[in-house]
Amino acid sequence: MRVLTGIQASGKLHLGNYFGAMKPMVELQEEHELFTFIANYHSLTSSKDAATLKQHTIDAAVDYLSIGIDPEKTTFWVQSDMPEVLELYWILSKFTPMGLLERAHSYKDKVAKGIPASHALFSYPVLMAADILILDTQKVPVGKDQIQHVEMTRDIAIKFNNEYGEIFTLPEHLVQEDVATIPGIDGQKMSKSYDNAIDLFMEEKPLQKRCNKIISSSTPLGEPLEYEGDNIYALASLFLNDEQKLELQARYKSGKEGYGHFKKYLKELIWEELGEAREKREYYLNHMDEVNDILAQGAKKSRAIAHTKMSKVREAVGLL
Repeated sequence: MRVLTGIQASGKLHLGNYFGAMKPMVELQEEHELFTFIANYHSLTSSKDAATLKQHTIDAAVDYLSIGIDPEKTTFWVQSDMPEVLELYWILSKFTPMGLLERAHSYKDKVAKGIPASHALFSYPVLMAADILILDTQKVPVGKDQIQHVEMTRDIAIKFNNEYGEIFTLPEHLVQEDVATIPGIDGQKMSKSYDNAIDLFMEEKPLQKRCNKIISSSTPLGEPLEYEGDNIYALASLFLNDEQKLELQARYKSGKEGYGHFKKYLKELIWEELGEAREKREYYLNHMDEVNDILAQGAKKSRAIAHTKMSKVREAVGLL
């Protein structure tokens, strides 16, 4: 299957990104034809300045390659290196009813959180539809909050196809039901917006300090601890198999260790999990020419597919 994922270029990546998107993405490339792009056009809706967006785009490229995106298996590029997607975005706008966009949950949520209402933010689902449809995408991995956008893409594609024939493939969403919400240090969903994230590539001492800030109960040392509902356990269990989880639960119940011990254990799990990724990241940061070449080759491959699709679209709607 052809699978498409988009990565927001919006700052440092954290454990929520890793378990919610990055690790599943690396697994997908082993089984499917994976296309992954850094969504810097989309990031313009929240970007504050040019230098920051450029840096975030570079950081996202390096981080995803470090985590395991393999350019031999995955087509990886920067969204703005495929300008055809903006042409399709405009054409698809004709087939997007205002009422459809007005029902978008994401737009309402972002405005409620203080992001300025703009045409770009409002029409975000149309650009997402163009990203998906221009490559004949079959599956789109999304969080539950993004399912509506894939359904909107299907609605737009059906409306276009009804008028011009079967030009667009109708995509389906792919949701990992077993990926739980990743808690931050305060117990809320881990998010840069809440300042509660544990960044992936922190140095060891700052990482331990961050883990030490995880909110836990006030049960004194020497008494059994509850692992259910505990933020430290919830994060640590992400790294463990079933047998290891049982061992950790027994440690909680023994009363021999306090939350400080488990915060140190969590830091060790994170540090070990990302050891190879840190080495790769150091390599790519010192070989940016290689990163740029990977992105250029990805753009070349994806644009070839987009060019073929846009030739059909232009012919259908009557553009010379």
